[in-house]
Amino acid sequence: MRIGNIDIVPNVVLAPMAGITSHPYRVICKQIGGCGLVVTELISSMAIHYKNEKTFGMFDWSADEYPSFCQLFGADPIVMAEAARIVCDAGADGVDINMGCWVPKVAKTGAGAALLKDICQAEAVVKAVVEAVPNKPVTVKVRAGFQQPHITAIKFAKSAAQLGAKSIAVHARFASQGFSGTADWSIIARVKEEVGDLIPVVGNGDIETPEDAARMVAETGCDAVMVGRAALGNPWLLKQIADYLATGTYGSGPTIDERFAIARQHARLQCLQQGENIGVRELRGLLPHYFKGIPGATRLRGAITHTETRTLAQVEAALDQAREWQGTLGEKESEIGEG
Repeated sequence: MRIGNIDIVPNVVLAPMAGITSHPYRVICKQIGGCGLVVTELISSMAIHYKNEKTFGMFDWSADEYPSFCQLFGADPIVMAEAARIVCDAGADGVDINMGCWVPKVAKTGAGAALLKDICQAEAVVKAVVEAVPNKPVTVKVRAGFQQPHITAIKFAKSAAQLGAKSIAVHARFASQGFSGTADWSIIARVKEEVGDLIPVVGNGDIETPEDAARMVAETGCDAVMVGRAALGNPWLLKQIADYLATGTYGSGPTIDERFAIARQHARLQCLQQGENIGVRELRGLLPHYFKGIPGATRLRGAITHTETRTLAQVEAALDQAREWQGTLGEKESEIGEG
C-alpha cells in the first residue's frame, strides 16, 4: 500500500489508541516487525493552538518509527490546519484526522466522530489540513457513521479523496456503538467500491487473529488492515498478521521469556520518556496486558498496580518476582498435566 509518497510495508497499521500508542509501544511494534505504519494517540488541535505544555510532550515520534503519523482531532478548520503545520514541522511523517472518536469529551466539541453528523464541516476540515501541509500525506479515520442507520462513511470517503486525502481508515461500527456489537465489514467493502483506486482503504474492527485479517481483506477488498485493542500487550500479533497475509502461514506466539523481556523494555522506555513518577503510573495499566492468561498474571497485576510501586526499580523487581512465580506455577501445572 502507498499513502502519498510513502510505501506502507507490510500493509498492517497499528491503530491510534489514547494512552496506549505513545512512543514506547509504537517503537516496540516496529521492532518486532509486522507493522507498516504507526499512528500517535489522538492529540487535540485546540491544545496545540493554546501551546499546552503537556500536549507538546506528546510530540514523541522518532526516526526509528518511520513512517509515523500524528493523529489530530478538532472541528475548526483553521485550528486544525495550524496544528497540522506544527506537527509536521516537528517531524511527523503525515497527519491523520480523527473522525472516529466517540467518547463524549471529544464528540461534544463537534470533533471526532461528531463531524460525521456534519459532512460539510468534515470536508472543510480535510480541505484545510490538506492545503496546510502540501508536502505531507493526510489521512482520515472514520466510523461507519455517527448513529445507526445513517451510514456517512461511504459518501464522505469519496469527498475526502477528491479533497486530497491520501487514505481513509474505516472502523465498521457506528460511533453510537462504541466497541459494542459487531463490526459490519460490508461497509468497508462499500467504501472501497466508492473510492475505487482513488485512495487506499484501511479496514478496522474485530480483527483479533491473522485469520480475521485475511478474511477482512478477502471480503472487503481493503488495501490494509488496522489492528487496535487486540494488539494491547501483544505486538507479536501484528507480525503474525503480516506473515499470514503475505504467505498464508505464521509463527507461534511469544514465549513467556519474550513477554517478560518486552514488558521490561516497555517499562524502561516509558520511564525514560515520561520520567518515573508519571511513567510508573502509566505502566500500571499497560504492563498487565502482556500477561493475560498466563499463570501468576493476577498476582503480577497486583504488584504492579500497588500504590507503593513508584519507581522503575520496583516495577522491574515485580517483574522478576512474577517470573519466578510463573516458573513455579508452570512446573506444577506441567506435573499435573503429566499425571
